[in-house]
Amino acid sequence: MIVRAIILLSTVLLVLDSGLMTYGDPLRALPIRLSVVDSHSDIPALMYYTTVVEGGVLLGAMRRLQQTQDHFKFTVSEDPDYGLFLESVNGVASTDQTYWEVLVESSGTTVRISMGVGCYVPKANDHIILKLTTWPISRENTEHELEAFTEK
Repeated sequence: MIVRAIILLSTVLLVLDSGLMTYGDPLRALPIRLSVVDSHSDIPALMYYTTVVEGGVLLGAMRRLQQTQDHFKFTVSEDPDYGLFLESVNGVASTDQTYWEVLVESSGTTVRISMGVGCYVPKANDHIILKLTTWPISRENTEHELEAFTEK
């Protein structure tokens, strides 16, 4: 009985080791393109190519790129309610008037993602655009600032 169990276990291990029993595809690397655009300077957009694991988040692809490209760096901060936010890209930090906007160009359409880099799952051949952008000025804020200015 013990011999039979050992033979059966050995057979199962050989089958597993030979790759005959697999569960799904191995992790696939999907190509993506990443651009860094500083809309407040004359520096031309910088283009990078990297991969993201199928089903993986943008943050993983950015970390992989940071490890392999000396000239690509970024920092993030974490908000307990909203998750990760890009603080700086390539040494350019956001300010109280600017932020790093994350856009995705796919099939000719560019959209702003509605989540952070720690949640967004890129698709193959996506073009990710990290763009330093000025916060929009709302009419409400402008009127409030005008009132404060005229009171002085």
